[in-house]
Amino acid sequence: MPVVPTWAAPPGWRAIDFISDLHLAPDHPRTLQAFTHYLHCTQADRVIVLGDLFEVWVGDDSRALPFEAALVDHLAAAAHARVLHFMPGNRDFLVGAELLGATGMQVLPDPCCLHAAGQRWLLAHGDAQCLADAPYQAFREQVRSTAWQQAFLDQALPARIEQARAMRQESQRVQREGMAPSVDLDADACRALLRACGAQEMVHGHTHRPALHELGHGMRRHVLSDWDLDDPQHPRADVLRLHPDGRLQRMTPQAACSA
Repeated sequence: MPVVPTWAAPPGWRAIDFISDLHLAPDHPRTLQAFTHYLHCTQADRVIVLGDLFEVWVGDDSRALPFEAALVDHLAAAAHARVLHFMPGNRDFLVGAELLGATGMQVLPDPCCLHAAGQRWLLAHGDAQCLADAPYQAFREQVRSTAWQQAFLDQALPARIEQARAMRQESQRVQREGMAPSVDLDADACRALLRACGAQEMVHGHTHRPALHELGHGMRRHVLSDWDLDDPQHPRADVLRLHPDGRLQRMTPQAACSA
């Protein structure tokens, strides 16, 4: 059975917000504006980002670039008002100690177990449980290795940016041409993690398909939406709020700032 680290919310909290898959980038200004407003105004005591805060993160030295530097300032300012937790996703797993120190975000392992509202909640980004996508899982194992990461980070920053751009373009081409497999999280893998956590409820992102899925035996998984307010046809941005009575409430970022 897998081992899932556990941490507890402190006494006296009023609300915990879960968000994921913001994919923040210079070419998504409306999404960035909505996120920074939410970050400074949400009524939650804690905000937990379950992966892919950034569209891409090629190393902590990129925090000096103009867009990244402005975002770091927003994160650091918000961290003075509430606790920010960050779980690396498949786009920003190279976030390191330097960025965490500059922003004040507290890193979470993937997966982990949150003890709050009198029960346990399994938190994950979600990509590691997409077991049917064998090519992605092989790629994930490669890029999460210490050797690959060290070799990548040893390159100059412009070379890393270009390599990440090329990889993203290839991924988009595969998706456009219908070559990417349509996969979801493996139900057995989710149930195994829930049992290891001693939890009935799982919260995750990654798939960009917000929903509530019944897993049987009283187990459920709550899927977060991605954020894209620059898409004129399908703008989207959800916050999933945990209340002290154990209730989960899906809301807009605007509602999270007033409720």
